[in-house]
Amino acid sequence: MSLVPDPADPPGTSRSTSATIQPNILRYLVVVADEYGVDLRPLLQQMALDETVMRSAALRVSYRQGSAVIRRALELTRDEHLGLKVGAAQHLTAWGLLGFALMADDTLRHAIETGVKYQNLSGAMVVWSAGAGEEDEAFVLRADLPDPAMDPAVASFLSEEAFASVVTLSRLAVDPAFAPRAVEFSFPPPRQRDLYDALFRCPVRFRAPANRMVIDPAWARVRMPGRDPVSYASTLETLDAQMASRRDQQDLLEVLEISVAQGLPVVPSFGEQARRHATSERTLRRRLADCGTTYEALAEGVRRERVEQLLLRPELTLRDIARQAGFSDERALRRAVRRWHGTSPVRLRERMRTDRL
Repeated sequence: MSLVPDPADPPGTSRSTSATIQPNILRYLVVVADEYGVDLRPLLQQMALDETVMRSAALRVSYRQGSAVIRRALELTRDEHLGLKVGAAQHLTAWGLLGFALMADDTLRHAIETGVKYQNLSGAMVVWSAGAGEEDEAFVLRADLPDPAMDPAVASFLSEEAFASVVTLSRLAVDPAFAPRAVEFSFPPPRQRDLYDALFRCPVRFRAPANRMVIDPAWARVRMPGRDPVSYASTLETLDAQMASRRDQQDLLEVLEISVAQGLPVVPSFGEQARRHATSERTLRRRLADCGTTYEALAEGVRRERVEQLLLRPELTLRDIARQAGFSDERALRRAVRRWHGTSPVRLRERMRTDRL
């Protein structure tokens, strides 16, 4: 049930460079892509996400990393329904203690509400909310995108994956006959709708005002087969502690990213950052490792974001952009852009301008 930060309890940072997301979607994406004969591991390795790292429970990735892998997978598989297939391949065990808590919960509705409350621990890339519907006490689950300007193909993938995983996991945990009353997507209708009908087994609407799933009251009240109040309560204590730790990590990442962004074109040294936080370099490096990143990776993410922002300004030359982003010269800028995007700054600028039209 891939869930991320509750709108009422947003993450500590909104920057797309922060490594704050458990890579559950990427793990399943690799498995599904393998079925197409597409190997995403070289791309992950370019991002320092080799197989050993991907198996780490402490690993976190950024929205930027996740979106880049998804976009490439869509290009290579040429499957516009890839999100449905990734969502349908999942299991509650992927979400660790959160998955166990959902299985030990009382009813399906309460399990979904628990998932929304602790969604920051699950690894999804949408923002979940849930509540009563307007008619006959139906239960409504909503999935909003974290960035309205997100690549449309990636946005469709994430919306599909979100609801496909909810339906799949509900059937695994509660009853194979589970089906929502309706599913609504904000993106345009696809060329083929057969997979939607087969997976959701209910009316599916496109170009809706929001991404929503409507669940009948009878299904919402169904008792979870594995409910156990004692196990549920003890698991929530651990989840609460993890949530507090995650907030501290996100706060640290946000402070460091803002510091780097404000310092450009000069990137503050790691020693200077440690002094600002009144800590030793060893301790700060360990705290960043706990967040699944390094200061070097964080600083590069901020510089990459700055370059992309500057490329959208037509009055700036490549020399101007190199200087403002802290590169020694245009050649260093070209090398960095090619490493990040596989193309030149000029072509990237043209592509970005076209995408904005």
